[in-house]
Amino acid sequence: MKEKNYNLELVRMVSFLLVIAIHVSNYFCRDFGEITKGEYLFSLVIDTAARVSVPCFFMISGALLLGREEPLRKHGKRLVRFLTALIVWSLVYYLWNTFYMGSSYDLREILYVPAEAHLWYLYAMIPIYLVLPFFQVMCRNMNLKLEKVFLIVTTGAVLVNYGLWLFGAEAYYDLPLVGDRIYAYYVFVGYYIYKYRRHIRLSQKSAAVICLISLAAAFGTTWGVTELYGKHYEGALTYACPFIALASVMFFLFMLRLKDAHFMPGERTRKVIDLFCGCSFGIYLIHILFLDNYKKYMEPYDLSAWIAVPALIVGIALVSFVCVWLIRKVPGGRKIT
Repeated sequence: MKEKNYNLELVRMVSFLLVIAIHVSNYFCRDFGEITKGEYLFSLVIDTAARVSVPCFFMISGALLLGREEPLRKHGKRLVRFLTALIVWSLVYYLWNTFYMGSSYDLREILYVPAEAHLWYLYAMIPIYLVLPFFQVMCRNMNLKLEKVFLIVTTGAVLVNYGLWLFGAEAYYDLPLVGDRIYAYYVFVGYYIYKYRRHIRLSQKSAAVICLISLAAAFGTTWGVTELYGKHYEGALTYACPFIALASVMFFLFMLRLKDAHFMPGERTRKVIDLFCGCSFGIYLIHILFLDNYKKYMEPYDLSAWIAVPALIVGIALVSFVCVWLIRKVPGGRKIT
């Protein structure tokens, strides 16, 4: 069995916490004007910094899966697992939102609209998994020159798509393998960075500085446009935004090269990381239940964001972990988490 890469596992563990941070902090950011300026800026700092997490999930998939040679049966099992999770959790959130949250959802739109917004990740990954066997063959047979050219071409497509989006337009034809979204691009970038992490001519300090500058640019743009229009602006916080993309890539590179690209924690720490990472997918799926419950009874201005945001992040992460850990003890629980 191939030895687990704990640099990647550390990225995974940090990322699932940051995903919760996005959803919590964004709840407060969207109440701009109702909460104090200080609370808004505090929430926005966390929201912006945490945005590196979702791209990292795609990049982890690319690092682990692209370039491999796997039987089609294994691809089928992976696809079935995601489809099963999508069906089960769509039903869970349909029942939750209909009978507890009091919102309506038309199940006939299940192919177009997720039953809960954060399930979009499954909608993004399932098409990627469908073409993954072909993507793997392509990557296995490309030399370094072709990989660089592919990276340049796809980066250009991503930048053009975002530029067009800013003006409310879209390309007449999408670039194959990338499409009009950035997620397949992140998968390839994750593969590329992981493969050449020891050879990329960029120091750890430079990667960290570029990451922080990019996040600062996203923060500044968001704050400036929000102040200008009096409503929380999220255009600079999307995963297709060049600032967020660059920050995410630099964060991923920095984390992969920690401890000279061979982070090896002690036995006790490894067990903790393995335990949390094993539950990370389930935590992603379930945590909105607990955040929704808070939203049902509390408005953003009811409790100071200085207290509520960190408390919710930690509390929801812990409760979600315990629930997923218990679910995985039940027969069939691992298949949906």
